[in-house]
Amino acid sequence: MSRWLTVVLVALATPLAFALLPAGLALALAIGEPIEFESEAQRLQYETLTRELRCTVCQSETIHESNAELAADMRRRVYRMTLDGVSAEAIVDFMVARYGDYVRYRPPFQANTALLWASPFLLFSGGLLVWWQVMRRRARPDDEPQFTDQERAALERLRRGD
Repeated sequence: MSRWLTVVLVALATPLAFALLPAGLALALAIGEPIEFESEAQRLQYETLTRELRCTVCQSETIHESNAELAADMRRRVYRMTLDGVSAEAIVDFMVARYGDYVRYRPPFQANTALLWASPFLLFSGGLLVWWQVMRRRARPDDEPQFTDQERAALERLRRGD
């Protein structure tokens, strides 16, 4: 029984593997990582920058992770500028000038990004305020409802079942 199951699994898995192989190769080739650098410092600078710059098409991926054409172009530009000896700061400045502050995964603290940096603290503070209000209301003893003599008599009749 187990031999038959193995044969069936292999028969099903082999075409699937061959069908997915080109997709995996295409993804690997789409990134097209350059492999030759003149020094280890250049390789490190390239690796750092490609992991710190955001793909403006994908928006949630770095240019290192993205398969978009724009990300490939940005990687090539970073690679060429790194080989030309351009500093990391100058490369980031070039990308920011071209694509805006959004291209950075860690935007600097400026007037136009102040809300972005302050929003986690504002949301946390708002949550604390809501929690404090709820806890304060729960701790407060409920006031006894004020009934008129007529309402009290009606409640008493209801309790007795009259």
